[in-house]
Amino acid sequence: MPTDPPRATIRTQVPLPLRFPDGYATTARVYSFDGLLDGREHLAFGLGSHAVPPGPHPLSHDPSVDLPLVRPHSECLTGDVFGSERCDCGPQLREAVERISAAGGYLLYLRQEGRGIGLYRKLDAYALQLQGLDTYEANFALGHAADERDYGVAAQMLQALGIHTVALLSNNPDKARQLAEFGVEIAQLVPTRVHLSAANARYLAAKARRGMHMFNGLPLSSGGAG
Repeated sequence: MPTDPPRATIRTQVPLPLRFPDGYATTARVYSFDGLLDGREHLAFGLGSHAVPPGPHPLSHDPSVDLPLVRPHSECLTGDVFGSERCDCGPQLREAVERISAAGGYLLYLRQEGRGIGLYRKLDAYALQLQGLDTYEANFALGHAADERDYGVAAQMLQALGIHTVALLSNNPDKARQLAEFGVEIAQLVPTRVHLSAANARYLAAKARRGMHMFNGLPLSSGGAG
């Protein structure tokens, strides 16, 4: 049975021009919030048709008119900012912004580094991966769960924006499950592309094998740790 999270409210909303290193540019409307469950500074980026202020009657009340494409994207300083090739986070962020700008919807930028364990612990996990553990085994060795992210805040953000039904841009079934448990209707599951490289192949294989991530609708088949 869906759990109705506590109400959050929009704190600030401002237009923000975006430009990526490859030259792609778009305009977003960035939102901050009050009342989020974990007290962290998560952001929502309205893109495309949602880059303009919402009207008095949220479009999401009639999904046949406008079904927003939504991606909850967990912060990855190493990948999003510095272009680390150990993961696929940076390319997924870049892809999501362009696809959501075209379709209309929201990128939810969640401050949940390292699948929720934090930046320093993520680097500790990287050190263990160099010794042969995969990304999940490294988390376990550090005393953490495989994935400690909580998407209740994402549901709160969507609720504050007046969004109740979404097309979810994700390969991660846990995102869909948690959002549905918090009362967000997933009308469509839209996979991201596979951003595969020699540096992240073992990491993606571990996500497919252990995290049940789906890549283009099919589990990525590759051996090794990551």
